[in-house]
Amino acid sequence: MNQKNTCMLWRIFFYVCGAVTLAAGVTLNTKTGLGVSPVISMPFTIASITGLSFSAMTFVVYSFLVLIEFFLKGKNREWKDVLQIPFAFVFSLFLELFDRLFQFQLQALWLNILLHLVGVFATGAGMALMVNMKLIPNPADGLAQAIGSAIGRDMGLGKNILDTTSVCITCLIGLIFAHRLIGIGIGTIIAMIGVGRSVAVVNHFFKEKMMKKAGTW
Repeated sequence: MNQKNTCMLWRIFFYVCGAVTLAAGVTLNTKTGLGVSPVISMPFTIASITGLSFSAMTFVVYSFLVLIEFFLKGKNREWKDVLQIPFAFVFSLFLELFDRLFQFQLQALWLNILLHLVGVFATGAGMALMVNMKLIPNPADGLAQAIGSAIGRDMGLGKNILDTTSVCITCLIGLIFAHRLIGIGIGTIIAMIGVGRSVAVVNHFFKEKMMKKAGTW
């Protein structure tokens, strides 16, 4: 096997590991009752109110995010952007799998906080792995980048706008249909800060080695 094929295999391996780790982290955060990450809060709230599957609602919301991204990119959209929809479907299956595996409820607050921190780190680690492999972006990350480009700024500001908008929409859905906030709490704030920091930590220690192995450096 030549070097190019070997690098591609490593690239796919790291990407899949990232998607699985991201799904595990997202699912862990839903089990703590402290609040979930901003973008995930929308499908989580809808699922909680309607009784429908969280993973199915995540697929629907992610697909909607991809449509918004297509609109913002206009003629600059790429063929691989379309692949974000099948990615969203596969990701929703991972969520369903971990939701079935993580059948537990912790009573102690400190255990829930610890579990939430583990989930936040896993979410950030998964994001780092996926982004560094430069394959199909997570729909939330793809839209954040599209928002940043549309306003002439970077992905970081685009993510801030997307997170803030997601939290506002989630609050409205919860207050209108359930008369209370669902999925929003101190854990949401921890996720907004902690996921980015987790990405930075993983990249600091592993990005160069990982990307060289995958041939994306």
